[in-house]
Amino acid sequence: MFSLPNLLTAMNLICGIISIIATLAGRIDISPLFLFAAMGFDFLDGFLARKLNKSGPLGKQLDSLADMVSFGLAPGIIVMVMIIVGVHDGPIAPHDYNFQASSYTWFQIQAWMQAVFYAVPNDFDASIKYLPFLGLLIPFLSLFRLAKFNIDENQSDQFIGVPTPLNTLFILFFPLFFYANFSEWNSQHSFVLAVFDCYTIALITCLFSFLLIAKIPLIALKFKNFGWADNKFRYLLIVFSLISFILFYLWSIPIIVFLYLLLSLIGNLQHKTNEIQS
Repeated sequence: MFSLPNLLTAMNLICGIISIIATLAGRIDISPLFLFAAMGFDFLDGFLARKLNKSGPLGKQLDSLADMVSFGLAPGIIVMVMIIVGVHDGPIAPHDYNFQASSYTWFQIQAWMQAVFYAVPNDFDASIKYLPFLGLLIPFLSLFRLAKFNIDENQSDQFIGVPTPLNTLFILFFPLFFYANFSEWNSQHSFVLAVFDCYTIALITCLFSFLLIAKIPLIALKFKNFGWADNKFRYLLIVFSLISFILFYLWSIPIIVFLYLLLSLIGNLQHKTNEIQS
């Protein structure tokens, strides 16, 4: 029961819980770091389980439970907080105080909770104060995505729908970019304001939540062999991802996600073309 792969899965869960606590405390500067660690543990537990021949039904269930917290609930909470932050006329204006991003986020969370749970009148009026709950769409659909993955034997070579860790990776762009560009928060024409508008984030949330359960075949980074013919799109994704990270740093996150979707689409078209020709 307490094999090394299962203990790594447990660490995945712990990292997800800590990330949730940090997010609710306004520490959007460190909560993504714990989810990156969770991704590392999620990769290692499966890798070691296969290498050590420790795969089994217990590990599969533990993995899904940990993923539900780290890649379902935790990113959903982050989206809720980013929507709260995206209310630009909220109770606390960052130019009024010498706030850091985490302090500003914490005060916005407090003001939102007062408006929703204590009916305290503030700038989170009735038209906006329930919008952050849209973030719960992510854990809701992640639950079905993970359950379907467990029973679908056709997802060994490819994924059907965006995997929850990749969806989480895309979501992490928002708190990281917000924290890195907080000084531009009040620029009148700042791109930061456009990205972090509460309605923009809500729309993106709906789109990527749908992609979790969409019947779209996508690349799975699982190598049965290392030949070019069978893995060319996997190799291209890895190479372009590394180049993107070196050149664009934070912007590499959405670039990698869209590159993943694009290469998967090209791979599917090529596969269908080969089937027609044969």
